[in-house]
Amino acid sequence: MRKILLILSVLMFVSVNGQNRVSQKIMEIGKTDNRTMQHLDVLTNRIGGRVIGSDAYENATYWVAGLLESWGVEVEIEEVGELPVGFNRGPWFGKMYADEVTSLDFVTPSYTSGTKGVQRGHVVIEPKNRKEFDRIKGTLKGAWVLIEGQNTGFPINQSAEGDSIRASLIRHNEQIAHDSLRKYEPAMFYKEMVEAGILGIIQSAPVPLTANYDRANLYNLSFDNLPSIPDIKLNEKQYAQIRERVERREYVMLEFDIRNHFRPGPVKYHNVIGKIRGTKFPDEYVMSGCHLDAYDIATGAVDCGSGVAPNLEMARMIMAAGGDKPDRTILFCFWAGEEFGLLGSKFWVENNKDKLPKISNYFNRDGGPLAASGLVVPENIYDDMLKCTEGLDKYDPRIPFTVQKSTQPPREIPENASGSDHAYFAMNGVPVISFLNTDPLGFNFSYREIWHTNRDLYNMSIPEYMEYTSVTQAVTIYNLANLKTILPRDGIYIQPEK
Repeated sequence: MRKILLILSVLMFVSVNGQNRVSQKIMEIGKTDNRTMQHLDVLTNRIGGRVIGSDAYENATYWVAGLLESWGVEVEIEEVGELPVGFNRGPWFGKMYADEVTSLDFVTPSYTSGTKGVQRGHVVIEPKNRKEFDRIKGTLKGAWVLIEGQNTGFPINQSAEGDSIRASLIRHNEQIAHDSLRKYEPAMFYKEMVEAGILGIIQSAPVPLTANYDRANLYNLSFDNLPSIPDIKLNEKQYAQIRERVERREYVMLEFDIRNHFRPGPVKYHNVIGKIRGTKFPDEYVMSGCHLDAYDIATGAVDCGSGVAPNLEMARMIMAAGGDKPDRTILFCFWAGEEFGLLGSKFWVENNKDKLPKISNYFNRDGGPLAASGLVVPENIYDDMLKCTEGLDKYDPRIPFTVQKSTQPPREIPENASGSDHAYFAMNGVPVISFLNTDPLGFNFSYREIWHTNRDLYNMSIPEYMEYTSVTQAVTIYNLANLKTILPRDGIYIQPEK
C-alpha cells in the first residue's frame, strides 16, 4: 500500500509539475516571442476586410489553416454554406466641385453597386410627390440624388419597387423606436428615377461611418440580377453642405469612382477548426472561438481580429511550449459568417450534437482588443479555475489576473440566439464562461465608436492587451483541458428535472 501511495504521489507530482512547466513556458514565450500582433498585421493589413463570399475571406481561411498546420495542429476546413454571388471591394474615391474641390468622406455597404468608372454629375434632391417628380424628371439623367433619412448602416433595398425602397432598413433595425420611423420613410419614385438614368443615391450618415449588409436581400441576388446604381453613405456634414448648395441653386458637381465588384456564384464559405488532440480523453473538449469574417469598409482589426489573432497565438504557444499534450482535446475555432447571423457556429453545433455534452467550456472572444484579465465563475467551479490560472496573477503586475466567485444564481438555458458565436452553444446547455474584458491601463477604448465602422483598423488595437490575452487564455485553456473532469453545469444553468 505504501508503495502504491508513493507511486501515485510521484505520478501526481510529475503531472502537476508538467502542467506547471507548460504554463511557465507559455508565459515565457508570451514575454519574449509573442506574435499576436504579427498575426493581426497580416490578417488586416495584407488580407483586409473579410465578408463571406469575398476573395479576402477565402484567403483568410487558407492562411489561418496553413499557420495552424505549420505549428503541428490538426486542421479541418469545414464547408458551411454558399452564397448566390460573391463580392470584392476595391478602392473608392469621391470629390465635390464647387468654389473649391473637396474630397468626400463616404462608404458603401457590401454587395452594392460600384460606379462604371469615374462618374461626374450634377445633384438633385429626391422628389416628394408626383408633381415634383414630373417637374424634375428631365434633370435626372446623369444626376446624383440626395435621398431623405439618416443611414443606420444598412443598404437601401435596390430590388424593391417604388415606396418599399427602405423597408429593409426598418426590417433589420428592430431597435428603432416606433416614433422615430418617420425619418426612414421610403424614398419616392426610386424605380422611376433609376429608369430616368440617375447615377446613384446619396444618404446622410453620422460619423464614424457605418455599413452593414442586407442579409435577407442578399440571398435574392443572382449574377443576372445585381444592384445597378451606387448606394452612398456620405458624412452628414458634407451631405448638409451639398444640400444647402442645391437648395440655394449654387453650382455643385459630384464625382465618384467606386470599385465594387461581384463574382459569379455559388461561392462557398468555410469554418476553420484547429485541433490539439487529447491523450486521455480525446472525445472531451475545451473550445476557444472567434469569427473570421469582418465588415470590409475597414480591415476588421477590432471586430474580430481581436479574437482571431489571440486564438492563433494561443495555439502556437501551446504547441511551442512542448511538454505533454493535454488530456482533453482543445479546439480552436474560426467561424464563418458571424456577421450574417452566426452561420458558422450554428452549423457546427447543429452537426456535432453528440459532442455538446462533452464540452467543458466554450470560450468566445468578440468584444474588442481589451485584456482578458479574469474570470467570474460559480462557486462549484472556483477551486478548479484557481488551479487552471495559477501564476497568471503575477504574470503582468500592471494587469492583475483575478478569479472571482459569482454571486448570481444559475440561469435559464436561453431559448434564442443573440450576441455572438457563443449563442448556439448556450442554447444547448454548454458552459460559455467568458473572460473579463477590461481596460486597466486606461486607454479609454470605445468599442461602439469602432464597431462596424470605417475606423475598424489595425491602429485601433491595443498591443499590450492583445499579447496579454493570448497568454492568459492559453494558460487557462490548456490547464482546463487537464482537469480530472469537465466542468459541472449545474452552477451555470438551471438543470432540467429528470
